[in-house]
Amino acid sequence: MKKRKVSSEAVYIAGTIITALGTALLAKADLGMSMLVAPSYIISLKVTSLTFGEIGNIIQGIVFLILCLVLKKIKLMYLFSFVSGILFGTILDVWRIIISILSTQERGSFENPMWMRILLLVIGFLLNSMGVTLYFKTYLYPQVYEFFVKRISEEFCVRLYRVKMRMDIIGLLVSIIMSFLLFRELRGIGVGTVLIAFLNSIFIRRYDKIIDKCIEIYPRWKKFAEKFEDNNE
Repeated sequence: MKKRKVSSEAVYIAGTIITALGTALLAKADLGMSMLVAPSYIISLKVTSLTFGEIGNIIQGIVFLILCLVLKKIKLMYLFSFVSGILFGTILDVWRIIISILSTQERGSFENPMWMRILLLVIGFLLNSMGVTLYFKTYLYPQVYEFFVKRISEEFCVRLYRVKMRMDIIGLLVSIIMSFLLFRELRGIGVGTVLIAFLNSIFIRRYDKIIDKCIEIYPRWKKFAEKFEDNNE
């Protein structure tokens, strides 16, 4: 099979849009968020003055500081992950508005039936895993969550999917604790969260193999790409 050439920059944009859409669909399904965005979602249910995306940016700042402490260093280009985070948060809020409008027009004030919520959960999960995989295939730094996984994997020579799985489980535990602290019950955590925690890394590996077989990714802006590669050494 002849591979199709796709620029790394296009893959990055596609990853951002797809991941944001998947996250928005998971929120609409309300059967449990993915672990890395669950804390942001839970806080957004309590702090209504800020959007889901805006709270996500704040939490990503905290995760970024933790990453710097773990690596014991910080480089200027690492800050690009904040650009990715802001872009993701903005697109996420836009997707949520679009989905809310479409849902209201279609069903009025009625809630989605369970079969539809399950369908949204499945589609959201598949899109989310695909988007994250695309993030990992580009030289551009993904939003802080995925960047954390990528840099820890590179720094300590641990397989990426293993770091991802551990991060997902930690995110699940943090989300459960946060939910009980804020609401004294589970909010934003459900069967979907548990399934994503244990299946996400598996699907990322499968998507990775499919992409490698079908697509050849290359940097269109080579000089710009070199700046990111230099910072990974």
